[in-house]
Amino acid sequence: MAEPEPSDDQTVDPPTDPSVIELRYRYHRARRHARVRAKEESQLARYRFYIALTVLVVIALVFLVAAWHEIQRLFGL
Repeated sequence: MAEPEPSDDQTVDPPTDPSVIELRYRYHRARRHARVRAKEESQLARYRFYIALTVLVVIALVFLVAAWHEIQRLFGL
């Protein structure tokens, strides 16, 4: 006896391979971890930038103060 054709409200799921499902889970999990890691790296890069900028500003201020003191000493101001 032949099986009846599925109607529109009945869907037939294709046979699935469990290993393929596990591979897809791993793929999407790896993408999610990569996205989170990229966001964390971006935040860390921002912190590194501000730390480096602060260090450079402090060094510039030290040179500025030292130069000012030297100018005062040389010209007797």
